[in-house]
Amino acid sequence: MKQILLSCLVCFSLLSCAELQTIAENYPRQGMELSQDQIANGLKQALDKGIDEQVTKLTQTDGFYKNQLVKILLPEELQKVEKGLRNIGLGSLADEGIKALNRAAEDATKEATPIFVNAIKQMTFNDAKNILLGNDRAATTYLEQKTNQVLYDKFNPVIKNSFNKVGADQIWANIITKYNNIPFTQKVNPDLTDYVTQQALDGVYKMIAVEEKDIRTNLASRSTELLKKVFALQD
Repeated sequence: MKQILLSCLVCFSLLSCAELQTIAENYPRQGMELSQDQIANGLKQALDKGIDEQVTKLTQTDGFYKNQLVKILLPEELQKVEKGLRNIGLGSLADEGIKALNRAAEDATKEATPIFVNAIKQMTFNDAKNILLGNDRAATTYLEQKTNQVLYDKFNPVIKNSFNKVGADQIWANIITKYNNIPFTQKVNPDLTDYVTQQALDGVYKMIAVEEKDIRTNLASRSTELLKKVFALQD
């Protein structure tokens, strides 16, 4: 269906306005009962569902930590820290440090919903058309383009404060001190705020993409009549 629609769009671009009008008057009306507003609203519903079903889960305790799709692991430069701690029997301390990073991400993600809602409200029919004819991640990409910088600016200070609130700063100070005291290791002193901010954003978009793909490919996930009608156009 996507290929047919795209081919038609290419052909239409080569026709005059009069020819387009003649085709429009004689083209079968099946599937055309949806207005532009209905199509746009259907895509908005899909994004709202992604936020309700997936992003909200990330804000809960262990929303990141126990979700293998988005669990935040240590950056590459700190993996040697984790290995060093585990080698000397301090695996539980490494686990505690990783959990603290994920707790900060869970805390920051609570700031995402109003920003997403605002971006969804601004969606135009052209946005909706591009999403409908796009790939399985097109709606998520739209949100990413509209919200990434705003979310980063919002997440970053929240994560920094969350490190204090959940004790991540103290945990990591302890971890780094212990690691730096291991003989023959190269000392490290990382700043994790930017890393966790970006990982949290990636996790949020990844889970919205999961829900979007499910709506596009699984009829049972189209939970409203409007979702069923709109996404039938891309089947």
